[in-house]
Amino acid sequence: MQAKDKKIEVAQLWSMLNEYRLMDVRTPAEYNKGHIPQAGTLPLFNDGERIIVGTTYKKDSPKEAFLKGLDLVAPKMTSFIKDAEAFAPDKKLILHCWRGGRRSGSMAWLLDMAGFDVYAITGGYKAYRNFILQQFTKRPLQIVVLGGRTGCGKTHILQALRAAGEQVLDLEGLANHKGSAFGALGEAAQPSVEQFENDMYEQFRHLDANRRVWVENESRSIGRIYIPQGFWDQMRSSPLINLELSLELRVENLVSDYAQYSNEELGAAFMRIRKRLGGLRFQQAIEALEAVDYHQAAAIALAYYDKSYQYMLDNHSSPDIHNLPVDHNDPQRSAELLINYCAQNQL
Repeated sequence: MQAKDKKIEVAQLWSMLNEYRLMDVRTPAEYNKGHIPQAGTLPLFNDGERIIVGTTYKKDSPKEAFLKGLDLVAPKMTSFIKDAEAFAPDKKLILHCWRGGRRSGSMAWLLDMAGFDVYAITGGYKAYRNFILQQFTKRPLQIVVLGGRTGCGKTHILQALRAAGEQVLDLEGLANHKGSAFGALGEAAQPSVEQFENDMYEQFRHLDANRRVWVENESRSIGRIYIPQGFWDQMRSSPLINLELSLELRVENLVSDYAQYSNEELGAAFMRIRKRLGGLRFQQAIEALEAVDYHQAAAIALAYYDKSYQYMLDNHSSPDIHNLPVDHNDPQRSAELLINYCAQNQL
């Protein structure tokens, strides 16, 4: 069978990854914008070369663009084979480009000639993207949304739920952001929206649809990331458990999480909500930081975030909202409380 005839559909991909390695032959820029999480990169063209070929296609003709591509690729054929062998020593590869066209077909032909067992994904990366975004709608989960005002320690509780054997989809962890003006502190740079969706699907596909899945209550945007519409719709129609902790407990949580950062970092975060705080409250927050009074600074921040959360809660579309009082800051105890509450209320 010739390599050009060896195609797989996107839905077949994951069942083959135990035996085959996945390789993306798009340009580095395309790969960095968004890629399938398991994919290595073996670009047929670099970023500049792709521009040259595209310009030739538009200004001259498809034939001239093809010949120009051959000129650019020919000197690199040996290195393509060596790089592919280093990535997949057993010579079993699945390739893809943007639309499953000439780039993946050309690389598949070359590697087939070099003795590889090689497949290409029908429709390429574009088909993969369409498939995963559809799955967020087509594959319903038994979601329970964990809510509560800022400072309830929801991230720590989700970690405790996972440790207790519960299924958790940590959206903020995937987004490298905690969702507030302070949310980027201590986090790596956020991925692109596209890569966030790809990484999210990688966790989503492993979840057991017959068991409960916990997610944190979010607005649709997490920093500059957006939750995929299909999954957002699932979240908004799922039961919401709203934790109720006292202001004092929540202030303690915030101080524990954020006092480790410098006053410059904290001050910059307060600057991002200056207009919403108002000039006086903003100045009081900065003065509290300078006085190393992090409890006061946290209380000022909560005055704003409590109003914002209450507005979101009042306008939440969930048909099933539960308010659950909590009188401690122990994530493990809270996780046990939530698991028992779900059992009692059949959530």
